[in-house]
Amino acid sequence: MASSPFRPKPEPIIEEYALDDLVSHDSYGVGRVIQLEAGAVLVDFRSQKVRITSPYAKMSRL
Repeated sequence: MASSPFRPKPEPIIEEYALDDLVSHDSYGVGRVIQLEAGAVLVDFRSQKVRITSPYAKMSRL
């Protein structure tokens, strides 16, 4: 029922990234998406390349 207090939480919206997108990560800083995979992206943060898995909780597109 729509008024039920036991309604499931809505599923979070998972961001989709494209090659060369600039991103900001809470731990690594600013980087660029250099590879796409199913459920993950590889981001170049200059000092290191990091594979970040979905749902990309700490990352946002700039």
